[in-house]
Amino acid sequence: MSTTHSLDLRGTPCPVNFIRCKLALEALQSGDQLVVQLDRGEPEEMVVPGLRDAGHEVEVMTRESAWVALAITCGG
Repeated sequence: MSTTHSLDLRGTPCPVNFIRCKLALEALQSGDQLVVQLDRGEPEEMVVPGLRDAGHEVEVMTRESAWVALAITCGG
């Protein structure tokens, strides 16, 4: 059974937001989900591909004008 965790990184600069995502995912089990809110622009452009490259599944849940909500499934 997977669990869902949440992390609000709006207002957090790059690369700190990516590092916080990675650290949060390291504490999870494979298949667990992390919901992350982050700013549009550079944070979104850096975090999404970086997490996909690390083997995690990333899906955009919500897209607002200033921020996005991502559902990240831990790849283990």
